[in-house]
Amino acid sequence: MAPSLLHFKTAAAVAVASAKAAENDNVSRVQLPDKTRNSRVLVLGGTGRVGGSTATALSKLCPDLRIVVGGRNREKGAAMVATLGKNSEFAEVNINNKDSLEAALSDVDLVVHAAGPFQQSQKCTVLEAAIETQTAYLDVCDDTNYAFRAKSFKDRAVDANISAITTGGIYPGVSNVMAAELVHAARSESKTEPERLRFSYYTAGSGGAGPTILATSFLLLGEEVVAYNKGQKIKLKPFTGMLNVDFGKGIGKRDVYLLNLPEVRSAHEILEVPTVSARFGTAPFFWNWGMEAMTNLLPAEFLRDRSKVQQLVEWFDPLVRAVDGIAGERVSMRVDLECTNGRSTLALFSHRRLSVAVGNATAAFAVAILEGSTQPGVWFPEEPEGIAVEAREELLKRAAEGAIAFVMNKPPWMVETDPKELGLGIYV
Repeated sequence: MAPSLLHFKTAAAVAVASAKAAENDNVSRVQLPDKTRNSRVLVLGGTGRVGGSTATALSKLCPDLRIVVGGRNREKGAAMVATLGKNSEFAEVNINNKDSLEAALSDVDLVVHAAGPFQQSQKCTVLEAAIETQTAYLDVCDDTNYAFRAKSFKDRAVDANISAITTGGIYPGVSNVMAAELVHAARSESKTEPERLRFSYYTAGSGGAGPTILATSFLLLGEEVVAYNKGQKIKLKPFTGMLNVDFGKGIGKRDVYLLNLPEVRSAHEILEVPTVSARFGTAPFFWNWGMEAMTNLLPAEFLRDRSKVQQLVEWFDPLVRAVDGIAGERVSMRVDLECTNGRSTLALFSHRRLSVAVGNATAAFAVAILEGSTQPGVWFPEEPEGIAVEAREELLKRAAEGAIAFVMNKPPWMVETDPKELGLGIYV
Protein backbone atom coordinates (compact mmCIF):
# COMPACT_ATOMS: atom_id res chain seq x y z
CA MET A 1 0.00 0.00 0.00
CA ALA A 2 1.31 3.54 -0.67
CA PRO A 3 0.96 7.25 0.65
CA SER A 4 -0.01 10.26 -1.40
CA LEU A 5 1.74 13.52 -2.25
CA LEU A 6 0.40 16.37 -0.18
CA HIS A 7 -0.26 19.81 -1.65
CA PHE A 8 1.83 22.29 0.27
CA LYS A 9 1.49 26.07 0.44
CA THR A 10 4.28 28.19 -1.00
CA ALA A 11 6.43 28.41 2.14
CA ALA A 12 6.33 24.66 2.64
CA ALA A 13 7.14 24.05 -1.03
CA VAL A 14 10.24 26.26 -0.73
CA ALA A 15 11.35 24.31 2.33
CA VAL A 16 10.94 20.99 0.50
CA ALA A 17 12.85 22.29 -2.52
CA SER A 18 15.71 23.41 -0.26
CA ALA A 19 15.79 20.03 1.45
CA LYS A 20 15.91 18.28 -1.93
CA ALA A 21 18.74 20.51 -3.07
CA ALA A 22 20.74 19.67 0.06
CA GLU A 23 19.94 16.00 -0.40
CA ASN A 24 21.17 16.21 -4.01
CA ASP A 25 24.52 17.65 -2.87
CA ASN A 26 25.13 14.63 -0.65
CA VAL A 27 24.53 12.00 -3.36
CA SER A 28 27.60 10.07 -4.52
CA ARG A 29 27.75 10.64 -8.26
CA VAL A 30 28.72 7.88 -10.71
CA GLN A 31 31.29 8.29 -13.48
CA LEU A 32 29.98 6.11 -16.30
CA PRO A 33 32.25 4.73 -19.05
CA ASP A 34 32.78 7.14 -21.95
CA LYS A 35 30.57 5.16 -24.34
CA THR A 36 27.52 5.34 -22.02
CA ARG A 37 28.14 8.61 -20.16
CA ASN A 38 25.67 10.59 -22.29
CA SER A 39 23.18 7.77 -22.80
CA ARG A 40 19.50 8.49 -23.32
CA VAL A 41 17.33 6.68 -20.77
CA LEU A 42 13.57 6.43 -21.28
CA VAL A 43 11.61 6.02 -18.03
CA LEU A 44 8.13 4.70 -18.84
CA GLY A 45 5.67 5.71 -16.13
CA GLY A 46 8.01 8.64 -15.52
CA THR A 47 5.15 10.91 -14.41
CA GLY A 48 4.13 8.44 -11.70
CA ARG A 49 5.54 7.91 -8.21
CA VAL A 50 7.92 5.01 -8.94
CA GLY A 51 9.01 6.22 -12.39
CA GLY A 52 9.35 9.82 -11.24
CA SER A 53 11.45 8.76 -8.26
CA THR A 54 13.63 6.67 -10.59
CA ALA A 55 14.14 9.55 -13.02
CA THR A 56 15.07 11.85 -10.13
CA ALA A 57 17.54 9.36 -8.66
CA LEU A 58 19.14 8.74 -12.07
CA SER A 59 19.60 12.44 -12.73
CA LYS A 60 21.36 12.82 -9.36
CA LEU A 61 23.55 9.73 -9.76
CA CYS A 62 24.56 10.50 -13.35
CA PRO A 63 23.98 14.19 -14.23
CA ASP A 64 25.28 13.63 -17.78
CA LEU A 65 22.51 11.15 -18.62
CA ARG A 66 19.71 12.41 -20.83
CA ILE A 67 16.44 11.43 -19.18
CA VAL A 68 13.33 10.96 -21.32
CA VAL A 69 10.17 11.00 -19.21
CA GLY A 70 7.66 8.68 -20.90
CA GLY A 71 3.96 8.96 -20.21
CA ARG A 72 0.56 9.94 -21.57
CA ASN A 73 -0.05 13.16 -19.63
CA ARG A 74 1.82 16.11 -21.14
CA GLU A 75 1.04 18.43 -18.23
CA LYS A 76 2.52 16.01 -15.68
CA GLY A 77 5.41 15.35 -18.06
CA ALA A 78 6.23 19.05 -18.32
CA ALA A 79 6.19 19.36 -14.52
CA MET A 80 8.59 16.41 -14.18
CA VAL A 81 10.95 17.80 -16.83
CA ALA A 82 10.98 21.16 -15.04
CA THR A 83 12.04 19.36 -11.87
CA LEU A 84 14.76 17.31 -13.58
CA GLY A 85 16.29 20.20 -15.51
CA LYS A 86 17.96 20.74 -18.88
CA ASN A 87 19.08 17.16 -19.54
CA SER A 88 15.50 15.90 -19.66
CA GLU A 89 12.53 15.87 -22.01
CA PHE A 90 9.03 14.43 -22.23
CA ALA A 91 7.85 11.82 -24.73
CA GLU A 92 4.20 10.87 -25.10
CA VAL A 93 4.12 7.07 -25.11
CA ASN A 94 1.31 4.52 -25.05
CA ILE A 95 2.84 1.26 -23.79
CA ASN A 96 -0.05 -0.73 -25.24
CA ASN A 97 0.66 0.51 -28.77
CA LYS A 98 3.53 -1.22 -30.60
CA ASP A 99 4.17 1.66 -33.01
CA SER A 100 4.18 4.23 -30.21
CA LEU A 101 6.63 2.14 -28.20
CA GLU A 102 9.03 1.44 -31.02
CA ALA A 103 9.05 5.11 -32.02
CA ALA A 104 9.91 6.11 -28.44
CA LEU A 105 12.64 3.46 -28.21
CA SER A 106 14.23 4.20 -31.58
CA ASP A 107 16.75 6.71 -30.19
CA VAL A 108 17.27 5.67 -26.55
CA ASP A 109 19.95 3.39 -25.05
CA LEU A 110 17.98 2.02 -22.08
CA VAL A 111 14.29 1.78 -21.26
CA VAL A 112 13.10 1.53 -17.64
CA HIS A 113 9.59 0.09 -17.47
CA ALA A 114 7.91 1.50 -14.34
CA ALA A 115 4.37 1.74 -15.74
CA GLY A 116 2.60 -0.83 -13.55
CA PRO A 117 0.68 -2.59 -12.26
CA PHE A 118 2.10 -5.72 -13.89
CA GLN A 119 -0.50 -8.09 -12.44
CA GLN A 120 -2.86 -9.64 -15.03
CA SER A 121 -0.83 -8.29 -17.97
CA GLN A 122 -0.87 -10.86 -20.76
CA LYS A 123 2.00 -9.54 -22.90
CA CYS A 124 5.49 -8.13 -22.40
CA THR A 125 4.99 -5.39 -24.98
CA VAL A 126 7.77 -3.11 -23.72
CA LEU A 127 10.34 -5.91 -23.59
CA GLU A 128 9.36 -7.09 -27.07
CA ALA A 129 9.73 -3.55 -28.41
CA ALA A 130 13.12 -3.24 -26.67
CA ILE A 131 14.32 -6.44 -28.36
CA GLU A 132 12.98 -5.26 -31.72
CA THR A 133 14.81 -1.92 -31.43
CA GLN A 134 17.91 -3.42 -29.72
CA THR A 135 17.43 -1.30 -26.59
CA ALA A 136 18.65 -2.36 -23.13
CA TYR A 137 15.73 -3.03 -20.76
CA LEU A 138 14.88 -2.90 -17.05
CA ASP A 139 11.51 -3.32 -15.32
CA VAL A 140 10.22 -3.06 -11.76
CA CYS A 141 7.81 -5.97 -12.18
CA ASP A 142 6.44 -7.49 -8.97
CA ASP A 143 4.29 -10.21 -10.56
CA THR A 144 5.44 -13.83 -10.86
CA ASN A 145 3.65 -14.65 -14.11
CA TYR A 146 4.86 -11.50 -15.86
CA ALA A 147 8.44 -11.98 -14.65
CA PHE A 148 8.70 -15.54 -15.93
CA ARG A 149 6.98 -14.58 -19.16
CA ALA A 150 9.71 -11.97 -19.58
CA LYS A 151 12.35 -14.66 -18.93
CA SER A 152 10.97 -16.66 -21.87
CA PHE A 153 12.38 -13.94 -24.17
CA LYS A 154 15.95 -14.70 -23.09
CA ASP A 155 17.07 -16.28 -26.39
CA ARG A 156 15.56 -13.49 -28.44
CA ALA A 157 17.38 -10.93 -26.30
CA VAL A 158 20.66 -12.82 -26.75
CA ASP A 159 20.15 -12.84 -30.53
CA ALA A 160 19.48 -9.09 -30.45
CA ASN A 161 22.54 -8.60 -28.21
CA ILE A 162 20.61 -6.64 -25.57
CA SER A 163 20.79 -6.84 -21.78
CA ALA A 164 17.51 -7.01 -19.86
CA ILE A 165 16.68 -7.32 -16.16
CA THR A 166 13.20 -8.12 -14.88
CA THR A 167 12.06 -7.50 -11.25
CA GLY A 168 14.75 -4.84 -10.85
CA GLY A 169 13.20 -2.50 -8.28
CA ILE A 170 13.43 -2.51 -4.49
CA TYR A 171 11.41 -5.64 -3.64
CA PRO A 172 11.73 -7.65 -5.68
CA GLY A 173 15.07 -6.37 -6.92
CA VAL A 174 17.46 -5.21 -4.23
CA SER A 175 16.04 -7.92 -1.97
CA ASN A 176 17.04 -10.57 -4.55
CA VAL A 177 20.63 -9.27 -4.61
CA MET A 178 20.72 -9.25 -0.79
CA ALA A 179 19.60 -12.90 -0.82
CA ALA A 180 22.18 -13.81 -3.47
CA GLU A 181 24.96 -12.27 -1.40
CA LEU A 182 23.88 -14.19 1.73
CA VAL A 183 23.86 -17.46 -0.20
CA HIS A 184 27.20 -16.69 -1.84
CA ALA A 185 28.80 -15.94 1.54
CA ALA A 186 27.39 -19.12 3.08
CA ARG A 187 28.81 -21.30 0.32
CA SER A 188 32.15 -19.55 -0.20
CA GLU A 189 33.06 -18.46 3.35
CA SER A 190 31.35 -21.00 5.60
CA LYS A 191 31.32 -23.96 3.20
CA THR A 192 27.73 -24.72 4.13
CA GLU A 193 24.54 -25.20 2.13
CA PRO A 194 21.50 -22.87 2.36
CA GLU A 195 18.41 -24.55 3.78
CA ARG A 196 15.78 -21.83 4.27
CA LEU A 197 15.38 -18.34 2.81
CA ARG A 198 12.71 -15.99 4.09
CA PHE A 199 11.87 -12.55 2.63
CA SER A 200 10.04 -10.18 5.02
CA TYR A 201 8.85 -6.74 3.93
CA TYR A 202 7.24 -3.86 5.82
CA THR A 203 5.90 -0.53 4.54
CA ALA A 204 4.21 2.13 6.65
CA GLY A 205 0.90 3.09 5.09
CA SER A 206 1.01 2.86 1.33
CA GLY A 207 4.68 3.88 1.17
CA GLY A 208 4.26 7.11 -0.80
CA ALA A 209 4.06 5.26 -4.11
CA GLY A 210 0.47 6.05 -5.06
CA PRO A 211 -2.60 4.21 -6.41
CA THR A 212 -0.53 1.80 -8.52
CA ILE A 213 0.95 0.19 -5.41
CA LEU A 214 -2.52 0.06 -3.85
CA ALA A 215 -3.82 -1.73 -6.95
CA THR A 216 -0.87 -4.13 -6.84
CA SER A 217 -1.61 -4.99 -3.21
CA PHE A 218 -5.26 -5.76 -3.96
CA LEU A 219 -4.45 -7.80 -7.07
CA LEU A 220 -1.97 -9.92 -5.11
CA LEU A 221 -4.76 -10.84 -2.70
CA GLY A 222 -6.40 -12.69 -5.58
CA GLU A 223 -3.33 -14.86 -6.23
CA GLU A 224 -2.64 -18.17 -4.54
CA VAL A 225 0.71 -17.99 -2.76
CA VAL A 226 3.48 -20.19 -4.13
CA ALA A 227 6.18 -21.15 -1.64
CA TYR A 228 8.72 -23.95 -1.36
CA ASN A 229 9.18 -26.35 1.54
CA LYS A 230 12.16 -28.73 1.46
CA GLY A 231 12.25 -28.58 -2.31
CA GLN A 232 8.52 -29.12 -2.80
CA LYS A 233 6.30 -26.45 -4.33
CA ILE A 234 3.32 -25.68 -2.09
CA LYS A 235 0.32 -23.40 -2.52
CA LEU A 236 -1.11 -21.36 0.34
CA LYS A 237 -3.88 -18.84 0.92
CA PRO A 238 -2.76 -15.20 0.55
CA PHE A 239 -2.34 -13.02 3.63
CA THR A 240 -2.09 -16.00 6.01
CA GLY A 241 0.86 -17.51 7.89
CA MET A 242 1.45 -14.37 9.95
CA LEU A 243 4.87 -13.95 11.57
CA ASN A 244 6.01 -11.19 13.92
CA VAL A 245 9.35 -10.06 12.48
CA ASP A 246 11.90 -7.78 14.14
CA PHE A 247 13.11 -5.20 11.60
CA GLY A 248 15.51 -3.59 14.06
CA LYS A 249 16.06 -0.02 15.18
CA GLY A 250 13.74 2.55 13.63
CA ILE A 251 11.12 0.00 12.57
CA GLY A 252 10.76 -2.56 15.37
CA LYS A 253 8.61 -5.69 15.36
CA ARG A 254 5.93 -5.92 12.69
CA ASP A 255 3.39 -8.54 11.61
CA VAL A 256 3.93 -9.84 8.06
CA TYR A 257 1.75 -12.15 5.94
CA LEU A 258 2.32 -14.51 3.00
CA LEU A 259 2.04 -13.03 -0.51
CA ASN A 260 2.77 -14.44 -3.96
CA LEU A 261 5.96 -12.66 -5.00
CA PRO A 262 8.32 -13.56 -7.88
CA GLU A 263 11.53 -13.62 -5.84
CA VAL A 264 10.31 -16.79 -4.11
CA ARG A 265 10.39 -18.85 -7.27
CA SER A 266 13.44 -17.16 -8.79
CA ALA A 267 15.49 -17.56 -5.58
CA HIS A 268 14.42 -21.20 -5.24
CA GLU A 269 15.39 -22.03 -8.82
CA ILE A 270 18.46 -19.85 -9.25
CA LEU A 271 20.00 -19.87 -5.77
CA GLU A 272 18.89 -23.50 -5.21
CA VAL A 273 17.48 -22.95 -1.74
CA PRO A 274 14.98 -25.72 -0.85
CA THR A 275 12.67 -23.68 1.42
CA VAL A 276 11.66 -20.15 0.39
CA SER A 277 8.77 -17.80 1.25
CA ALA A 278 7.92 -14.09 1.21
CA ARG A 279 5.75 -12.01 3.55
CA PHE A 280 4.52 -8.43 3.66
CA GLY A 281 2.96 -6.22 6.30
CA THR A 282 1.90 -2.59 6.63
CA ALA A 283 0.81 -0.05 9.23
CA PRO A 284 -1.35 1.07 10.92
CA PHE A 285 -2.26 -2.44 12.07
CA PHE A 286 -5.86 -2.15 10.85
CA TRP A 287 -4.66 -2.11 7.20
CA ASN A 288 -3.41 -5.67 7.77
CA TRP A 289 -6.79 -6.60 9.21
CA GLY A 290 -8.49 -5.02 6.20
CA MET A 291 -6.30 -6.95 3.75
CA GLU A 292 -6.99 -10.18 5.62
CA ALA A 293 -10.73 -9.45 5.60
CA MET A 294 -10.71 -8.75 1.85
CA THR A 295 -8.99 -12.09 1.24
CA ASN A 296 -11.65 -13.90 3.26
CA LEU A 297 -14.73 -12.00 2.09
CA LEU A 298 -14.14 -11.23 -1.59
CA PRO A 299 -13.99 -13.98 -4.25
CA ALA A 300 -10.55 -14.52 -5.78
CA GLU A 301 -12.09 -13.89 -9.22
CA PHE A 302 -13.10 -10.39 -8.07
CA LEU A 303 -9.59 -9.62 -6.83
CA ARG A 304 -8.07 -10.80 -10.12
CA ASP A 305 -10.25 -8.45 -12.16
CA ARG A 306 -8.24 -5.28 -12.84
CA SER A 307 -11.32 -3.14 -13.58
CA LYS A 308 -13.00 -4.14 -10.31
CA VAL A 309 -9.78 -3.64 -8.37
CA GLN A 310 -9.43 -0.19 -9.92
CA GLN A 311 -12.87 0.67 -8.53
CA LEU A 312 -11.69 -0.49 -5.09
CA VAL A 313 -8.61 1.71 -5.40
CA GLU A 314 -10.78 4.75 -6.23
CA TRP A 315 -12.93 4.07 -3.16
CA PHE A 316 -10.02 3.47 -0.78
CA ASP A 317 -7.55 6.03 -2.09
CA PRO A 318 -8.89 9.10 -0.21
CA LEU A 319 -8.85 7.18 3.08
CA VAL A 320 -5.37 5.81 2.39
CA ARG A 321 -4.07 9.29 1.61
CA ALA A 322 -5.50 10.66 4.85
CA VAL A 323 -4.00 7.89 6.99
CA ASP A 324 -0.68 8.06 5.14
CA GLY A 325 -0.16 11.60 6.38
CA ILE A 326 0.03 10.14 9.87
CA ALA A 327 1.64 6.75 9.17
CA GLY A 328 4.53 8.05 7.06
CA GLU A 329 6.24 5.85 4.49
CA ARG A 330 9.05 3.95 6.18
CA VAL A 331 10.09 0.77 4.45
CA SER A 332 12.14 -2.20 5.60
CA MET A 333 13.32 -5.45 4.02
CA ARG A 334 14.73 -8.34 6.02
CA VAL A 335 16.15 -11.44 4.32
CA ASP A 336 16.91 -14.42 6.59
CA LEU A 337 19.07 -17.36 5.59
CA GLU A 338 19.37 -20.58 7.59
CA CYS A 339 21.94 -23.20 6.61
CA THR A 340 22.43 -26.93 7.12
CA ASN A 341 25.15 -26.39 9.76
CA GLY A 342 22.80 -24.29 11.92
CA ARG A 343 24.28 -20.98 10.74
CA SER A 344 21.73 -18.11 10.59
CA THR A 345 22.45 -14.78 8.92
CA LEU A 346 20.40 -11.87 7.69
CA ALA A 347 20.43 -8.83 5.46
CA LEU A 348 18.47 -5.74 6.50
CA PHE A 349 17.55 -2.55 4.64
CA SER A 350 15.42 0.25 6.13
CA HIS A 351 14.63 3.71 4.75
CA ARG A 352 12.44 6.58 5.93
CA ARG A 353 10.76 7.01 2.53
CA LEU A 354 9.76 4.21 0.17
CA SER A 355 9.09 6.74 -2.61
CA VAL A 356 12.79 7.73 -2.48
CA ALA A 357 14.20 4.25 -1.79
CA VAL A 358 12.45 2.63 -4.76
CA GLY A 359 13.91 5.29 -7.07
CA ASN A 360 17.41 4.79 -5.69
CA ALA A 361 17.08 1.01 -6.05
CA THR A 362 15.82 1.11 -9.64
CA ALA A 363 18.42 3.70 -10.61
CA ALA A 364 21.15 1.45 -9.17
CA PHE A 365 20.08 -1.35 -11.54
CA ALA A 366 19.93 1.06 -14.49
CA VAL A 367 23.45 2.29 -13.79
CA ALA A 368 24.73 -1.29 -13.48
CA ILE A 369 23.36 -2.02 -16.96
CA LEU A 370 24.99 1.13 -18.37
CA GLU A 371 28.29 0.16 -16.74
CA GLY A 372 28.23 -3.18 -18.56
CA SER A 373 27.55 -5.44 -15.54
CA THR A 374 24.80 -7.33 -17.40
CA GLN A 375 25.22 -9.87 -20.19
CA PRO A 376 22.89 -10.16 -23.22
CA GLY A 377 19.68 -12.01 -22.32
CA VAL A 378 16.83 -11.58 -19.83
CA TRP A 379 17.86 -12.06 -16.22
CA PHE A 380 16.67 -11.91 -12.64
CA PRO A 381 18.73 -9.70 -10.28
CA GLU A 382 20.22 -12.69 -8.42
CA GLU A 383 21.61 -14.25 -11.59
CA PRO A 384 25.33 -13.47 -12.10
CA GLU A 385 24.60 -12.82 -15.78
CA GLY A 386 22.12 -10.15 -14.65
CA ILE A 387 24.24 -8.41 -12.04
CA ALA A 388 27.81 -9.69 -11.99
CA VAL A 389 28.86 -11.02 -8.57
CA GLU A 390 31.63 -8.43 -8.33
CA ALA A 391 29.13 -5.61 -9.08
CA ARG A 392 26.62 -6.53 -6.35
CA GLU A 393 28.32 -4.67 -3.51
CA GLU A 394 28.37 -1.40 -5.45
CA LEU A 395 24.74 -1.82 -6.53
CA LEU A 396 23.63 -2.35 -2.93
CA LYS A 397 25.65 0.65 -1.78
CA ARG A 398 23.95 2.90 -4.34
CA ALA A 399 20.51 1.51 -3.55
CA ALA A 400 21.06 2.12 0.17
CA GLU A 401 21.79 5.84 -0.29
CA GLY A 402 20.09 7.63 2.62
CA ALA A 403 19.02 4.41 4.37
CA ILE A 404 18.57 4.45 8.14
CA ALA A 405 19.85 0.86 8.31
CA PHE A 406 21.73 -1.33 5.88
CA VAL A 407 23.26 -4.57 7.19
CA MET A 408 24.63 -7.54 5.26
CA ASN A 409 25.55 -11.05 6.41
CA LYS A 410 25.17 -10.59 10.18
CA PRO A 411 23.65 -12.88 12.83
CA PRO A 412 20.09 -11.83 13.80
CA TRP A 413 20.99 -10.85 17.39
CA MET A 414 23.19 -8.03 16.11
CA VAL A 415 20.27 -6.08 14.63
CA GLU A 416 17.13 -7.15 16.48
CA THR A 417 15.60 -4.86 19.10
CA ASP A 418 14.79 -7.92 21.24
CA PRO A 419 17.35 -10.55 20.20
CA LYS A 420 16.41 -14.20 20.40
CA GLU A 421 17.54 -17.37 18.70
CA LEU A 422 15.53 -18.12 15.56
CA GLY A 423 14.06 -21.61 15.56
CA LEU A 424 13.13 -23.43 12.38
CA GLY A 425 9.47 -23.42 13.43
CA ILE A 426 6.63 -24.76 11.32
CA TYR A 427 6.47 -21.97 8.75
CA VAL A 428 8.03 -21.87 5.32
